[in-house]
Amino acid sequence: MPKVLVVDDEEANRVTLERIIQREGWEVMHAPDGRAGIDRLRREPVDVVLTDLKMPGMSGLELLRAVKSLAPDVEVIVMTAFGTVETAVEAMKEGAYDYVTKPLRRQELVGSLRKAFEKRGLILENQRLRDALAQERGGGRGEELVGSSLAMRALMEELQQIAPTDASVLLTGESGTGKSRVARLLHQRSRRAAGRLITVNCAAIPESLLESELFGHEAGAFTGAVARKEGRFDLARGGTLFLDEITEISPLIQVKLLRVLQEGEYERVGGTVTHRADARIIAATNRDIDAAVRSGRLREDLYYRLDVIRLRVPPLRERAEDVPLLAATFLDRFATKNNKVVRAFTAEALDALTQHSWPGNVRELENAIERAVVLARGELIGVDDLPGAVRPLAGGRAALSFVVGTPLKVVERKMIEETLRHAGGDKVLAGNLLGITARTLYRREAEWAAADRGEPSGDGDPAQNDDLI
Repeated sequence: MPKVLVVDDEEANRVTLERIIQREGWEVMHAPDGRAGIDRLRREPVDVVLTDLKMPGMSGLELLRAVKSLAPDVEVIVMTAFGTVETAVEAMKEGAYDYVTKPLRRQELVGSLRKAFEKRGLILENQRLRDALAQERGGGRGEELVGSSLAMRALMEELQQIAPTDASVLLTGESGTGKSRVARLLHQRSRRAAGRLITVNCAAIPESLLESELFGHEAGAFTGAVARKEGRFDLARGGTLFLDEITEISPLIQVKLLRVLQEGEYERVGGTVTHRADARIIAATNRDIDAAVRSGRLREDLYYRLDVIRLRVPPLRERAEDVPLLAATFLDRFATKNNKVVRAFTAEALDALTQHSWPGNVRELENAIERAVVLARGELIGVDDLPGAVRPLAGGRAALSFVVGTPLKVVERKMIEETLRHAGGDKVLAGNLLGITARTLYRREAEWAAADRGEPSGDGDPAQNDDLI
């Protein structure tokens, strides 16, 4: 039951306030002055302190400061006469939740108390999530996967079992699910933890440079190779090599990588000396790995060498119950990073976060919380602080209708524009919702702008465009 501490030097006021508060079903205790109020607060926890501003001895403003020092999470509402509203505003700046003016109106007072209880409850819930996270991280073993869902518990059990081995691991899962975090945990809990974890994003390095990046090169191996350079296999010696987006490497590099996995040997580009590889291999992909093998995108023999142990990292939509805990984690991180006093989410915001499908997974959630923390104007993150794609729409998502015979380009443009509006202009989120890339959206907008100016769009043959809607 919510509990209120009333502090007022006039007994008649205390009695009246006690009756009003008890009529709402809330617990109430009272004190005749600020010092007595502090003594009561030390003995019994309360949710809200309701105090007069002008009192003999300790003023309401001094009491506010003492309460915030003793119990920062307790909300304070100040009562003030009309002529001292400026002092009440000063109290708000000092951390008071609200002020009510005398003569008090019952509806206004009850409404202010109700909102203070709600805020207090949200902050306590956020603290519960923090405590759950701290308990989950337990013995301070470094980075952890955040989540208590069945899917995440199963993943952690598998991870604990295979981490101490030297077996190759293949991580599968959608973009943004946290495969790189799983790779770091596998390394940290392995026998190679004292060595380095070297990460290679195979999709981000041009094919012409990837061989040199992986295996190193000798001086003069190619134009610009003025000195010997160690490769990632050299740097990962005694540790772990994480090959992200493994399905993006060329057939030539696949052959050389297969040799390392089979024989543990490689030569630097332009070199003749054979080097021994001594690194555990963890590979990851966001593609359908079995389909990549069937289509010839990934060599079958390399696949079998990589797929000794496979771990699937579940998408966030399959573990929606983990969203509040993840959101609280990101809230703490970004509030500290941005030096903001943001403490919790409103119930509506937390509900919106939980119900969103998160096509961008944990990465999208992290981005959404960082944005919300930066934009938050108070201690609570509300629905309006969330990205447009996360905010619930009145009446649900808008439905589009078109007259039969409407040109495809008109339909496509309207669909993209409406989705961008729904996503708050975020092209990555809009692209995820439409199943296309953000690059396609940029290109479409450029084409529309050119067409609006009467310039040729440069579409070329539509059949050459592989990501039309």
